[in-house]
Amino acid sequence: MWIQPVLIISMIAIAVYLTRSTPSDRHLAIRRMLLFGALVVGIALVLVPEWLTAIARVVGIGRGTDLLVYGSIVAFLLYVVTDYKRSVQQDRATTSLARELTLAEARIEDLTARQRDEH
Repeated sequence: MWIQPVLIISMIAIAVYLTRSTPSDRHLAIRRMLLFGALVVGIALVLVPEWLTAIARVVGIGRGTDLLVYGSIVAFLLYVVTDYKRSVQQDRATTSLARELTLAEARIEDLTARQRDEH
């Protein structure tokens, strides 16, 4: 079966993606291209469902439905990892923003106290 190594490599690639640094503009472009590619493939498979069965037989799976389930599992894992990374990045940004706001308020209070002491 061809599909087993493909699925294992896909899951390892998702794990590597999880451990990589924060997303950049390049990652965003790749994500958009993958989304567009998945959209085109999805439309093609809706129009000609026999292609999915043919592809499934080529990779060693009997039914196209099974291939669709395997692909959906990999896509779901990729979505979960991407969403997790985005959530972590937003938490860091919120923490940094709160820290800067607190420091700015402390500076203003310190400056106000100094001006009060001078007068």
